[in-house]
Amino acid sequence: MVVPIVAGLAVAAAAYAGRYGIQAWQAFKARPPTVRMRKFYEGGFQPKMTRREAALILGVRESTAVDKVKEAHRRVMVANHPDAGGSHYLASKINEAKDLMIGKTESSSSAF
Repeated sequence: MVVPIVAGLAVAAAAYAGRYGIQAWQAFKARPPTVRMRKFYEGGFQPKMTRREAALILGVRESTAVDKVKEAHRRVMVANHPDAGGSHYLASKINEAKDLMIGKTESSSSAF
């Protein structure tokens, strides 16, 4: 008499575990997609831009080639251009970051 009760409890436990697993899987599939890496730099600016900060703003490594820096600059600038509703200040910082990364100018303090 004990064997059918134990077997019934085992089947019930397996059913509940399966139901919970299916619900968890459906919730996992229904969640909104998340970005694994941040695309753009989030944070305030330092008074004097460093090469590290410029790389973070453009979303590249500090040792990235000039052509890749220019591609990253274009991508970030399209998203933040003043003519498309972006900020003039952010655009100037993005341009400063590009100039610093390609070596046109040394880091200069912000005018703002």
